[in-house]
Amino acid sequence: MEKRIGTVIIQVERKDNVQKMNDIISLHSDIIIGRQGLPRSNNFNIISLILEGTTDQIGSLTGQLGRLDGIQVKSALLKNKDDE
Repeated sequence: MEKRIGTVIIQVERKDNVQKMNDIISLHSDIIIGRQGLPRSNNFNIISLILEGTTDQIGSLTGQLGRLDGIQVKSALLKNKDDE
């Protein structure tokens, strides 16, 4: 399956599910190239992930994160030029 390069922005609105969020991110560590966290932005914590994986792998990560209460997720994907 074709791989994509992408980014995921995670906004943590409540800290209730932070441990679950980190567990999900760890389970998908094979597609994560980089991670950056900003401790506070308008009273919300922000995490950005740079990813390389199939749309199924990235969708699995974002879907699991998006089901957590107090966590908001947005992603953007690009075609990997190496696959052309």
